[in-house]
Amino acid sequence: MSDRPFCTDGSRSLDRLLPLLLLPVALISLGPVVRLMAEGLGYGSGFSLAPAATVLGRDSTRIALIHSLVTAAGGTVLSVLIGAGFAFVVALTDIRAKAALVFCLMVPMMIPPQITALAWMQVTGPSSVLLKTLGMAPPMGSPQPLYSAGGIVLLLGIQHASLVFLTLRAGLRMIPADLVEAARMSGAGPVRVWAQVVLPLSLPALIAGAAMAFVTALGNFGIPAMLGIPAQYSTLPTLIYRRLVGFGPGVLPEVAVLSLLIGAVAIAGVLLGRLALKRGGHGLIGLSGAPLALSLGRARLPVEIALWAFIGAILVVPLIALLATSLIPAYGVPLSPDTLTFRAWNEALFVQPVTRRAYANSLFLSIAAALVLMAVALPLAWLMQRRPSALSRALDALVELPYALPGVVLSIACILAFMRLPFTGLTLYGTIWIILLAYLARFLVVMLRPIQSSIAQLDPAMEEAAASVGAGLGRRLRTIVLPLAAPAAAAGAILVFLTAVNELTVSALLWSSGTETLGVVIFNLEDSGETVMASAVAMSIVGLIVALMAAVQLSARHFPKGVIPWQS
Repeated sequence: MSDRPFCTDGSRSLDRLLPLLLLPVALISLGPVVRLMAEGLGYGSGFSLAPAATVLGRDSTRIALIHSLVTAAGGTVLSVLIGAGFAFVVALTDIRAKAALVFCLMVPMMIPPQITALAWMQVTGPSSVLLKTLGMAPPMGSPQPLYSAGGIVLLLGIQHASLVFLTLRAGLRMIPADLVEAARMSGAGPVRVWAQVVLPLSLPALIAGAAMAFVTALGNFGIPAMLGIPAQYSTLPTLIYRRLVGFGPGVLPEVAVLSLLIGAVAIAGVLLGRLALKRGGHGLIGLSGAPLALSLGRARLPVEIALWAFIGAILVVPLIALLATSLIPAYGVPLSPDTLTFRAWNEALFVQPVTRRAYANSLFLSIAAALVLMAVALPLAWLMQRRPSALSRALDALVELPYALPGVVLSIACILAFMRLPFTGLTLYGTIWIILLAYLARFLVVMLRPIQSSIAQLDPAMEEAAASVGAGLGRRLRTIVLPLAAPAAAAGAILVFLTAVNELTVSALLWSSGTETLGVVIFNLEDSGETVMASAVAMSIVGLIVALMAAVQLSARHFPKGVIPWQS
């Protein structure tokens, strides 16, 4: 396969097209981050570090940092236990219904964290409709056990277990099956094979998954906000939110420093994970010839029952509790045939204009982000592959930064960058367009990577042959590259849509009246005491997400292997 750049009449077109694509992508993706760094380093006061030292020296900052590290680390440990347990069993054994099990494990990751918190809040506590209906509710006045550091750790662990699962399963698929067979033929039992062969070889992937879970948990806003704010347990994202909401744009220099603090901790976590990967790599050279399927024998049925029982506990029971809460006239009333009502559903979906507006905004933002990123990522990925340069390689490395940084950091960066547009005096703050730009920056890498992988597999000889018979650059892109890369682009667009439609962490600091998103509406309804209506809106979003995931599952055969995360 040839990977040399084209020496055709399209070269000049490529030279003109490359900066036209790279410049706006760099400005949107990296411009806000650069602006945030400048503000945090005292841009408004002659680059003085005194204001940053003042913010970092406060007790509130120190306490929030400690809380963030404790909850992120605790959640990561739990995510590793859950995700690794599922990955080892699913990837290595002969259990049945693996696809259904993986699909169910992925659902909590796709559900917005604030809905996860709201659903679990309906399972526990004296006001739980489910417990009241079953006659198991604790006495009124009893504390809500989830309003604590332990509650935040529990839900962060469940929310991000899928990240560890996906990363580790990919690593397990790289282990040569003949290596495992050789160990078994030597007399090693399943436990010894796992401990002496599988675990050492999969340790780098496990560390990478743990690093991803830690960074994601560190920047999670929905769960610490729903569970921590009522308990006066602040983390860095909730501290930033409360400062910005309470004092407005005047505290932007302060929250910029706090955002850089989160970003520094997150980047440190990523670097430590990469360092561990570099030191622990084993040089596996590709996918194993056949998937591993160690026989569990008589233990298979008990293992399957345990896995499905766990799925029921972390997914089905909370959603049943959430559904029950949405079907009562007032929070705390037991569900019965006499109290069952769809009043909250009707009020939330058909009467309240804010919910309809939030649905319209979220659908518009997610669809627009998916379409714009598809239009940009297709030619950008092709140019990076066919016309590599120092600029394109640098952008390829830096484009992951807005996605790796916690969402609250990106929000503050966008506020600073688009509060006042250079040379125009215009502002995007308070408009829906600032949210869209933040989504474009955050999800570009989600769209770009599947397309890059697809184009890397295309033989340039097809395009060279078309060029040799006179096909111009536009025609080659339209008739050869686009049809072959379209499935990967479609899969990337679906992932962007699924992620953006339920997003809260970025939009929580960027919304204003008229630009509410679904995540913001649920948070505001619960915060104002409208728990029943919040549950109805949350259940409608869960139904939408599950339906979209099911549609992707049904059409999976049309997509390239590896672009749908829950597919093998």
